[in-house]
Amino acid sequence: MNELKNRGVEDIMLAVVDGLKGFPDAITAFEASQWGQRYPAIGQSWRRAWSEVIPFFAFPEEVRRIVYTTNATEALNAQLRRAVRARGHFPSDEAATKLLYLILNRSEKEWRMPPREWPMAKAQLAALFGERFIKAMAA
Repeated sequence: MNELKNRGVEDIMLAVVDGLKGFPDAITAFEASQWGQRYPAIGQSWRRAWSEVIPFFAFPEEVRRIVYTTNATEALNAQLRRAVRARGHFPSDEAATKLLYLILNRSEKEWRMPPREWPMAKAQLAALFGERFIKAMAA
């Protein structure tokens, strides 16, 4: 939490964690801290939603990754940042826009490919939901 604060985070309205070890303890410590006192809704939200969140962790990791992953978005943002950082400066806004367009155009083929976890997740979902999943995949 201190790292987030050091990065400039001023407010957290919702904490979504994906199996990070120690995060529940951090939320508890966050409740007792200056931020926890300033934003008591964070800890309350965590506790209030726990009964809805915990069943999610019963799914195998491959299924959870497919359901909640933002890896594609993060990877695209990283590509855009890397391209801008490598260039350093641009003679005009149009030059920056063209570079970003080229990066997006090149990345488009990756969007059509399913996540690499998908085959394992499909197998897990088929085992969990049986015929319901198979019918849904056929539709």
